Amino acid sequence: MKTIFRSATCLWLTCLSVTLYAQEPRQHTLGNLWEQVERQYPGIQAQTALVASSASKQQAVKSQALPQFKIQAQNSYGTFEGSNGAFFPQSGFFNVSGNPNLLDGSDQTFNTFGSATVEWEVFAFGKQNQENKAASAQYEQQLAQKEAYILQLKKELAVRHIQNLYATANYDWMSKNADRLKNIELITNGLAVSGLKPAADNLLAHSSYLQAAGQQRYWTGNKQATHIALAELVGEPLDTIDAIHLHNFLTFPLHKTNDATATETFEHPVLTQYKQEASYFEHSSKSMSRAALPSIKVLGGYAIRGTGIQSHTVTDKWKDGFSNAIDNYLVGVGITWNFSSLFTNQYKKQALTKQAESAEKKYSAYEQALQANIAASQVQIKEQTQQLQQTHQAIIHATQAYGMYMARYKSGLITLSELLQIQQLLEQAEKTHIDATQHYWMQVVSEAALTANFDFLFTNL
Repeated sequence: MKTIFRSATCLWLTCLSVTLYAQEPRQHTLGNLWEQVERQYPGIQAQTALVASSASKQQAVKSQALPQFKIQAQNSYGTFEGSNGAFFPQSGFFNVSGNPNLLDGSDQTFNTFGSATVEWEVFAFGKQNQENKAASAQYEQQLAQKEAYILQLKKELAVRHIQNLYATANYDWMSKNADRLKNIELITNGLAVSGLKPAADNLLAHSSYLQAAGQQRYWTGNKQATHIALAELVGEPLDTIDAIHLHNFLTFPLHKTNDATATETFEHPVLTQYKQEASYFEHSSKSMSRAALPSIKVLGGYAIRGTGIQSHTVTDKWKDGFSNAIDNYLVGVGITWNFSSLFTNQYKKQALTKQAESAEKKYSAYEQALQANIAASQVQIKEQTQQLQQTHQAIIHATQAYGMYMARYKSGLITLSELLQIQQLLEQAEKTHIDATQHYWMQVVSEAALTANFDFLFTNL
C-alpha cells in the first residue's frame, strides 16, 4: 500500500513540475533578449538623445518667427570731451560730433542709459514657412535614422544568438561523435584482447577518438566566445543554452515556417530616411530662394537716458548720473533687401537642389534593390526548408545504418575501416543538417531586416 502511495505521489509531483516548467517564460528566446537590449543598450539611448536634439532644433527654428525683443541697461563713468568731425563707429552706423558748450565743474560724470527694442519680421515671401518644413523634415529624418539603427541592432542580436546556437549545436554534435568513437574504441579493445581483432584496430579507433576530442575542444572555445559576444550585447550575464532551445533551433523549420509577406504599404526605415532627406534639401532650397527677396519688419524702440551734465555745470556724483532723464520711443516699418544675395543664394539653391535630387535617386535605387532582395530571400528560404527536410531524413537513415553496421562489426562481418566510414557518413549527415539550419535562420534574419519585421524571429527563436 505504501509503495502504491509513493508511486502516486511521485507521479503527481512529476506532472506538477512539468506543468510549472511549461508555464515558465522562455528566458532565452530572441524576444526576451531584445527586451533586455532595448531597455539598457547605450546605442539606443544615444539615438534617443539625437532625436531629442533634433526636436529642440525644430522648436528653435519655429521660434524665429516670434518678435525679437532686446533690452539693455548701462551705468558708466568717464570724460565727455568732444571734437568736431564725423566717423563710422561700426558698419551701418555713423556719428557726427559738434563743438560742445563750455561747462563748469568736473571733467568726469556718471551716465545712465537703458533701451528696449523689438523687431518682428511680418513678411518674407514664405521663407519662415519653408524653414519650418525643412526643420520638420530633419526631425523626421532623425526618427527614421533611429528606427534604422534599431533595425540593424535587432539583426545584430539575431545573428549573435544564432551563432551561439550554432556553436552549441556543433559542440553537442562533436560530443556525440566523440562518444560514438569512444564506444568503438572500447569495443575494439575488447575484441583485440579476445584475439578476435588485431591490435592495430584499437590504435586506429583511439586515433579517431583523439581527433574528435580535439574538435570538441575547438567547439568548446567557439561556444564560449559566441556566448560572451551575445552577453555583451544584452548587457548582463546569460545562462547557457539548454537542450530545449537547441532542439527548437534544429527542428523548428521542419514543422513551421514564416508565411508572412510584406505588404504594399510597407516602407523601410532607410527609405523613410532618404525620403525625409530629400524633403529637407527641397525645403531648404526654397527657403534659400526666398531669402534673396526683401523682408518687411515692424520695428519699435524705447530709450531712457540720464547724465550728470547740467545746463552750465558738471557733477561727478553717482546719484546725479540719473538726473536730467529723458526718454524717447520710436516705431516704424522697415524693409531689408540684400541685393548681393540674389546671386549668391542662387548658387546655394542649386547646390541644395542637387542634394535633394541625389537623395531621391538613392531612394529609388534602395527601393528597387529592396524588393529584389526580399523576393530572392523568400525563394532561398523556401528551398532551404526543403533541404532541411532532406537532411533530417538523411540523419535518420544514417543512424539506422550505423546501428546495423555496428552489429555486423561486433559479429566480425565487417572491418573497422568499414565501420568508421559509416560513422563518418553519419557525422557528415549531422553536420550538414546543422549547417543547413544555420543558413536557414540566417536567411530568415536577412528577410526580417529587409521587411523590418522581426516578429517571427522574436516569437519562435
